[in-house]
Amino acid sequence: MSVKSPSGVICISDDVISIIAVFAALHTPGIDSMSGGLSEELTKRLSGKSARKGVVVEVMESDVVIHLRVIVNYGMMIHNVCHELQENVRADVEKLTGLRVLEVNVKVENLAV
Repeated sequence: MSVKSPSGVICISDDVISIIAVFAALHTPGIDSMSGGLSEELTKRLSGKSARKGVVVEVMESDVVIHLRVIVNYGMMIHNVCHELQENVRADVEKLTGLRVLEVNVKVENLAV
């Protein structure tokens, strides 16, 4: 993502957005960890999109779509945890980058017991 300003060009790497999303996710109560694997590598190779463990970021000019794959702690209300996760990631990415987050899609891949 690049933005032209009076002082020059500002570029924010997709990897930076991924790191912010992971940090926000791991600080959400009920999230044990991110889930990564073979499908992530395949996504990166086929689409060229940035992939970090458990995160795929799609940037379109000043808008972002974030896909998260997570492991939730057993006994937590999954839908509540995921809703809070979406809000935390959206708020942190928007606050730290100035980009507009269109979607935060969450896939729960496992439970940590």
